[in-house]
Amino acid sequence: MKYLRIIAVVSALVMLCVQAKAQQEYQVSHNMFNHAVVNPGSLGSSDAVCITGLIRQQWVGFKDKEGNNVAPETFIFSADAPINLLHGGIGFAIYQDKLGFEKNIDLKIGYAYRTVAGAGDLGIGLNISMLNQSRDFSKYIPPDGKTGDPVLGEKGKESEMILDGGLGIYYQVPNGFYAGLSASQLLGTEGKTTAYKGVRHYYLTGGYPMTIPGHPAYEVIPSVFVKTDGTTAQYDINAMLKYNNKVWGGLTYRVQDAVVIFLGLTIKDLQIGYSYDLTTSKILGAGTSGSHEIMLRYCFGLEIEKHPRSYKNTRYL
Repeated sequence: MKYLRIIAVVSALVMLCVQAKAQQEYQVSHNMFNHAVVNPGSLGSSDAVCITGLIRQQWVGFKDKEGNNVAPETFIFSADAPINLLHGGIGFAIYQDKLGFEKNIDLKIGYAYRTVAGAGDLGIGLNISMLNQSRDFSKYIPPDGKTGDPVLGEKGKESEMILDGGLGIYYQVPNGFYAGLSASQLLGTEGKTTAYKGVRHYYLTGGYPMTIPGHPAYEVIPSVFVKTDGTTAQYDINAMLKYNNKVWGGLTYRVQDAVVIFLGLTIKDLQIGYSYDLTTSKILGAGTSGSHEIMLRYCFGLEIEKHPRSYKNTRYL
């Protein structure tokens, strides 16, 4: 009951005050490898130091009338590790998200308190976000093709540093079920010199690895990922098949957006993944050939060598 109360309180904090309008945060397809970025409660849950990199080129070939590449581009680098001394885990993430002539660079630093809860481990975490947002208004072209837009005026380039934070809970059974709920941009910070307004985003994820009866080398992992700002939402329904814990492949259906094919393999402690989004929305007819994404993840344990103690008493030699 104690753990149920903790989950209920944190869940209530996470879901407070849904905002009415927003621009969606960045989108990736390797969500099952990106927990440390979207959910601070997952920090240290792997019992290893894990470093993850993601590169996403979305809607390749999408350009404006002047031929400028305005398709979204996302780069993510994250790392997290368990720290027994702190009774949990720590981590950081930095990402750059480029959308048209707007660029967001965000640094997140977080901590998760971890405790045993039933058959698994419960993590409750928070992070601090330092976001630098910049826009180049000089490249925006009015519909009539003329310069000197009366709304944008002569703003040119502008940028600002924004401080915010996130909160999350993450529950995981070793080699089994996992689930997480988190929120970002909790403070809803508004820019002082720009038109930026942070809006809360909520993330819900869960999955369950299952071994195929009679074929222990094969493992099926169905999972879901939901992202919403209270107005619009992204629903990813995933199905992954692993062989001998070394090779995997699968499909994702992103409701009303895309069908994703992903493949990957593990070489010792290194995981390599690739995904291709086949767009199904109306943007398919806008000159795009789909979206590509590459994932690299390296996890390693920390082993501290214990040196034998020496004693003066000959009985201990």
